[in-house]
Amino acid sequence: MSIRVLVADEQEVMREGLKKLLARTKIQVVAEARNSRELMRLAGKGRIHLILLDVNLDDGEGFAALKRLRRKCPNLPVLMWSSTDNPTYVARAYALGANGYLSRSADRKETIAALKAAAKDLYYWRDEDYDQVIEDLERPDDLDEVLTPREYDVVRQLAFGLSNKEIAMALEISYETVKEHIQHILQKLDVKDRTEAAVWFVRSGWA
Repeated sequence: MSIRVLVADEQEVMREGLKKLLARTKIQVVAEARNSRELMRLAGKGRIHLILLDVNLDDGEGFAALKRLRRKCPNLPVLMWSSTDNPTYVARAYALGANGYLSRSADRKETIAALKAAAKDLYYWRDEDYDQVIEDLERPDDLDEVLTPREYDVVRQLAFGLSNKEIAMALEISYETVKEHIQHILQKLDVKDRTEAAVWFVRSGWA
């Protein structure tokens, strides 16, 4: 039986490249979406076995779409797809219920293996990603320190995978101020790095 995949990616070249990569396999791209609106419309139609979801869509970021999919189609496997090996992205994908995180740089063998695993509602995480995320997510839920409004703004941007420079630009504050806020955030939340802070943000229900 063939695996029927819905691919959500804003770049047509990536969608076409994937279809060529999967040629002469039992994995078929049967639907394509450029944005979350098309994705949500197509997710509920036809016999879709799996959604391959880019972290960026042309009307917003893919993690917001993942969150909506988990509510609308809780039993439909979703594999996140990205050209960025960002540990914060991996943490958010796991915390929001994705079946795995696949790099666009993965070769044909790895891509097919990931799609097959996700289609069976199994999980596909690289060992190094899985170990890091599990360690982070098993931290105790005693993080009751209250962040200031500005610290909340910073950790929100951090959870979206932005660098310190990008956060500074987005919030119109200095690079040094961002660094200072992040140090305060890590201390208040008793976490060791940006990835754990992002996990805390997601698990708090704000992402």
